[in-house]
Amino acid sequence: MQSSEYPVVAVVMPGTGSDADFVGRAFGAPLRARGLDVITVEPDPRRVVASYLEALDAAAAQFGPIVAGGVSLGAAVALNWAYEHSSNVAAVLAALPPWTAAAPDAPAAISARLTAHQLRSEGLEAVTAAMRAGSPDWLGAELARSWRSQWPDLPNALEEAAAYVAPTVSRMEEIGVPVGIATATDDLVHPTAVAEEWASHLRIAGIGHTTLDDIALDATALGRAALAGLDSTGYRLGIGS
Repeated sequence: MQSSEYPVVAVVMPGTGSDADFVGRAFGAPLRARGLDVITVEPDPRRVVASYLEALDAAAAQFGPIVAGGVSLGAAVALNWAYEHSSNVAAVLAALPPWTAAAPDAPAAISARLTAHQLRSEGLEAVTAAMRAGSPDWLGAELARSWRSQWPDLPNALEEAAAYVAPTVSRMEEIGVPVGIATATDDLVHPTAVAEEWASHLRIAGIGHTTLDDIALDATALGRAALAGLDSTGYRLGIGS
């Protein structure tokens, strides 16, 4: 079992409708450069949150205190898990926080519910085509791949995510481990204001900034921003910590 000062494994979880491929490209290289092994979680669209929690629990049982990380829904699950398993987590990497507590009117929640409704009424092919027409090329390609892999359970997965209760203010105020937050300043679905709200209530937290354009060029921009936020707290993850 490793000391919480020296985690050897990070578990990273994708956002709603996304997959292990993207979150692995976002976090994999930056974390391996710090000397950590990286476990990327493939969501079970029939039970997304449960599949995330099982992966976190299994890694902590095997390796001791871990780094818990994720994007959007994955970030919210990671932070809630850190609150509930304080002895099993060394740090959290939270990229693109979606909302605080229960927030059915948050842009990310509205988008997930609307997409679920459209998928049920119009079908995967039509909704995917419309999504690609209205999205940046890189994002359309990412979601087209992950949506197809999660079909036909994708609408249920989207609705589960929209209903998820993210960390509350009272929970964040009790979390004692360092948290690195990444925000994309031009992402209207994951507003920077949410990242700032999380940072303001967490005991030890910092924010790293990137843009969707940067992520389009290199997915590691997202993971590097989360690590920059963590570094700004004074906590040094991995080699040389």
